[in-house]
Amino acid sequence: MKILGVIPARYASTRFPAKALTDIKGKTMVQRVYEQAQQAQKLVKVVVATDHPDIEAHVRQFGGHVVMTSADHPSGTDRCYEALQKTEEEFDAVLNIQGDEPFIQPQQIDRLADCLIGAEAPLATLVRVIDDESTLFNPNTPKVVLDQQGRALYFSRQPIPYQRDTPTAEWLSHHMYYQHIGLYAYRVEALHYITTLTPSALEIAERLEQLRWLEAGLHIQAAVTAYASHGIDTPEDLHQALKNWEATEKKNP
Repeated sequence: MKILGVIPARYASTRFPAKALTDIKGKTMVQRVYEQAQQAQKLVKVVVATDHPDIEAHVRQFGGHVVMTSADHPSGTDRCYEALQKTEEEFDAVLNIQGDEPFIQPQQIDRLADCLIGAEAPLATLVRVIDDESTLFNPNTPKVVLDQQGRALYFSRQPIPYQRDTPTAEWLSHHMYYQHIGLYAYRVEALHYITTLTPSALEIAERLEQLRWLEAGLHIQAAVTAYASHGIDTPEDLHQALKNWEATEKKNP
């Protein structure tokens, strides 16, 4: 299976303008994401999809593949589809690698790719077991419930399921909860289809676009990863992610 890795990298950001070009220990965020993605074994090609000439020029400067896309896309999924259309090769699937995950591990990317390679699922994503209450009850951290085949039943910003007869302090010891990691893999036909869908009621309520796909009747296969997610939405997020990274390097020199 030929899989294209796409890194959506917008310039504008309300909480962290130009974050794709922010410096992280001598390299920009977008370069770090690109170099991590390049190490994945299951991707045939990696390309940055951006809407700004400064990011385009920077990616070309460090030797990466880049395509210019519209500034009007409502989501990274739509930007991925335009990037696919502008890449002059045929692919079977596209893997959406978040442009604000500079510490993403190549193993995560390969794990997600395997969901499409070894199954008939049209879409796939990653999840991670939640092991702390702050993550469980944080509305900025989407949670997901899976069926017995590992397919997503529902995504929510609230902890699901609600344990009616158990104190919240004991929820983690009585049930396994999953955090959604925002990487997606799409078969090309599925990617085309979901970009034609309009926002759904559940998506609007939770502000989670993957609910639109579930409401449309599509299956989303999930794979469990042990790696934590370090998405960078604010300068404070970057500061904390760097502290975590430095602590990990000290443990594993």
